[in-house]
Amino acid sequence: MSTKGKNHSDKSANTEIEMSFLEHLEELRWRIIYALIGIVIGAIVAWIFIDFFIDQILLLPAKTAKLKLQNLRPFGQLFIYFQVAIILGFIFSIPNVFLQLWKFISPALKENEKKYITAIVIFTTLCFLLGVTFAYFVMLPLALKFAVQFGSPLIENNFSIDEYFSIILSVILGAGLVFELPMLSFFLSKIGILTPGVMRRYRRHSIVAILIFAAILTPGTDPVSQVILAIPLVILYEISILVSKIFQKKT
Repeated sequence: MSTKGKNHSDKSANTEIEMSFLEHLEELRWRIIYALIGIVIGAIVAWIFIDFFIDQILLLPAKTAKLKLQNLRPFGQLFIYFQVAIILGFIFSIPNVFLQLWKFISPALKENEKKYITAIVIFTTLCFLLGVTFAYFVMLPLALKFAVQFGSPLIENNFSIDEYFSIILSVILGAGLVFELPMLSFFLSKIGILTPGVMRRYRRHSIVAILIFAAILTPGTDPVSQVILAIPLVILYEISILVSKIFQKKT
């Protein structure tokens, strides 16, 4: 091949690579836009019913734990309402967010695997909602109960409303993301990064990490509370090993 022909071939290859990269960026941009549109719509719905979500749902753990909340900032409650509306908008639109994510990832899947995207989105959403439910009904009551009871009886525990909602929302979102471990295992196994052998080899390390994570979320000295939190995480890890075994990349 002549030098001129070789240079022309190299330029064509570089152009194809550049076009492919730009096409991926364009696809990512539109997927992000579609996800944001869903979040905005969800936030609008949440804002319409914001009083119900604040008073009857998010403040219910505070009522149960007998927390004394107070607003310390001008327009503090207004900012809290906006924050809650956005977070709820994200939660409401989570199926659409996961759909856009998997649509972007789908080119890395085989043709016979792409038809399962709807099932994958449903399962991913269920994992997230299970994490949110677990956080709301198990993790938060334990954490708030400890927060109220800890300390000297001579000191009155009053809580800033922004700190309260920061804890509530971060724990709920954090648990929802942690419960995505099986789906993360599925994806990493499909692209060949993760194998069940690796997960089994580091099972003991993972259990220790899970216990540490549970201790951070339940800073009390009650080991029962930590075990209650750690058990579902250990189960999720074992499920992730099974998922990795089923969907690991064939070599």
